[in-house]
Amino acid sequence: MFWFVFPLLILLAFLVCCWLYRSTVVDRRYRPDGRLMDVDGARLHYHHFEALQDAAGKPALLFLHGASGNAYDSMMAFRDSFEGQYELIFLDRPGLGFSERDEAKHGSLPAQAELIDAFLAKLGVDEVVVVGHSLGGAVTAALGLAAPDRVKGMAFLAPVSHVWPGGVNWYYTLASLPVIGTLFCQFLVWPAAKFLAPAAIANVFYPDPVVDGYGEKIQLERLFHPKVFRANARDITGLKKSIMEQSRVYSTLRQPSLAVSGTEDTVVWPSIHCEGLLQDLPHMELLMLDGVGHMPHLTHTGQIVRALERLIQRVKVSDDVGATPGLEKAV
Repeated sequence: MFWFVFPLLILLAFLVCCWLYRSTVVDRRYRPDGRLMDVDGARLHYHHFEALQDAAGKPALLFLHGASGNAYDSMMAFRDSFEGQYELIFLDRPGLGFSERDEAKHGSLPAQAELIDAFLAKLGVDEVVVVGHSLGGAVTAALGLAAPDRVKGMAFLAPVSHVWPGGVNWYYTLASLPVIGTLFCQFLVWPAAKFLAPAAIANVFYPDPVVDGYGEKIQLERLFHPKVFRANARDITGLKKSIMEQSRVYSTLRQPSLAVSGTEDTVVWPSIHCEGLLQDLPHMELLMLDGVGHMPHLTHTGQIVRALERLIQRVKVSDDVGATPGLEKAV
């Protein structure tokens, strides 16, 4: 009996030590360094960079990161290219990074879109081009549907947009469960992630090399905070159902749009998502990057910046004529 109980006690002691270290050391290592805004009972964290005076008349650019990430990801990719030219907003999506959310009110795609729209209104942003990566692409479409007058253009980078075969990883399902999911996030996520994160990051970037210091630059350990990991898991496990409903009305998205994907993306299949957007959205440009994986904004930033500039010009033309022109779909 002793030999059975002793290993369990060792394991329990190890998990408690990990919990103590994470809650007293790791969680205190990272603090919000952007701005905070209270919107509909949720505190949102964002980085906001004003445009120069000669940028008058240009739309603001809002960047939405994907799953298992935060605003530092898109800020690392695009801040240097666009700062000063446009008003830039890099937002931690509700529940992720340092942003909070009320799970009962803000868990679904439409609810997050309404929350972000209220955030933009409070910030005083009337015209915006939304740039969403991966799961952030699904939120981008939801925001375009919720606020068509405010959202003047949309860019989808390696996006999730349509229903895919299969499910999600088991640990996201487990983390989403009541009680046991809370315990899993509190005690097991951080020690397991410390070992598994490097391989997971390499898989997301494949076949491209991982950006040097990527995990540290985006403060990856923040993802392993119990509330953040659980919110991320609930986003992922509920995504397929939300996408099924949302994709039925994509044809109503009349804004100029851009979809970018790598031909070697094994995380989000371009044949389902980008091709689906090209088919469903009437004013879509598709940019396929040969031999590129799931993180094109960080590995092929220049090409995407040029494509975003084309999109912004299309938005300006659309505004000048007072309606969205009949743009040709381009591949």
